[in-house]
Amino acid sequence: MSEIDLSDKRKNGLTDYVRYLEMRIQELEAEISYLRKEIDYYKQEIDKLLSPPLIEGVVLEVLGDGRAIVKSSTGPNLIVNISAKVDVSKLRPGVHVALNQRGSTIVEVLPAREDPYVRAMEVIERPNVRYSDIGGLEEQIKELREVVEIPLKHPEIFKELGIEPPKGILLYGPPGCGKTLLAKAVAGESNATFISLVASELAQKFVGEGARIVRELFRLARRKAPAIIFIDEIDAIAAKRLDIGTSGEREIHRTLTQLLAELDGFNPLDRVKVIAATNRIDVIDPALLRPGRFDRIIEVPLPNLKGRIEIFKIHTRKMRIKDIDYERLAKMTEGASGADIKVICTEAGYFAIRAGRSYVTMEDFMKAIDKVLRKRVGRPYTPTSKGRDLVV
Repeated sequence: MSEIDLSDKRKNGLTDYVRYLEMRIQELEAEISYLRKEIDYYKQEIDKLLSPPLIEGVVLEVLGDGRAIVKSSTGPNLIVNISAKVDVSKLRPGVHVALNQRGSTIVEVLPAREDPYVRAMEVIERPNVRYSDIGGLEEQIKELREVVEIPLKHPEIFKELGIEPPKGILLYGPPGCGKTLLAKAVAGESNATFISLVASELAQKFVGEGARIVRELFRLARRKAPAIIFIDEIDAIAAKRLDIGTSGEREIHRTLTQLLAELDGFNPLDRVKVIAATNRIDVIDPALLRPGRFDRIIEVPLPNLKGRIEIFKIHTRKMRIKDIDYERLAKMTEGASGADIKVICTEAGYFAIRAGRSYVTMEDFMKAIDKVLRKRVGRPYTPTSKGRDLVV
């Protein structure tokens, strides 16, 4: 091999080595860039961990000299400075802001948010209950539709007539007669946002917390309008107020006062309706029952003979039955509630299963009536005791 060939070979080898080194330098530069980003990220995380927390506050008033009056979440009202980074046009009374711990300066405007406790009360999946699933309450359904559905769907009718529809409806009657079922049917039939809660959820242990939840509840309803607020067992917070009471009772009374204020405060045509239910209307505070709050008071009584026949038909329409006399069943269950009749139908099915049959007979229903209603009166159910001795 000649010297010229060896020289060319060395040149090619050196060229390849230089290319390799250049490629290696690029790889190392990319790795350095990546590691610098990692260092910056961890520095930011360390700064976050070491930085003091911000305090939440609510703007009460914006002053004209670059300051604002803020109610701090720690308690007192403060006159604070506004950071140059904050857009002053976004500061309005009621807006939530973040305050620096050292100088209590407003450093950030927080986005509007809903209380998670209140937001959980909104029923996302609508109940599949319809008016056709309720028996013996035609008049009550008619009144509910007039008071709730028409104002929500056609408020212009009331504006043209110059009248205000009722703000709230109170359903009262014995347990198991369909008060909650009526509210579920309204939710299922209407396109309104349905917000459901039990009144005991408003009885909080911290002072002012129950009243705050009531305010947030109505604020959510106005934002989500058209909306229906359903308060079950309202007697838990709406009992008659006494001059003397424990601190817990006084807190419940504060919650009730806030509920009364909210009922007075919103316009009947705001497309927000309130439905409440109770078994004890005798203990409800009269202030809640006056016109302008719960304008329509609807009794949901124990079903009569016709109503019991309808309820039996509703609960047996998916059952395999044979030779059933609905009128006789209805007569045997005088004084029973709709909930009782539902349990009777379920028990009749169990008697059929025990007998090894795939259908339910009249005898199964009679055994079920005796078993279910005997629990109510404490002895075998006979025609002489029907209705009079029942405690439903």
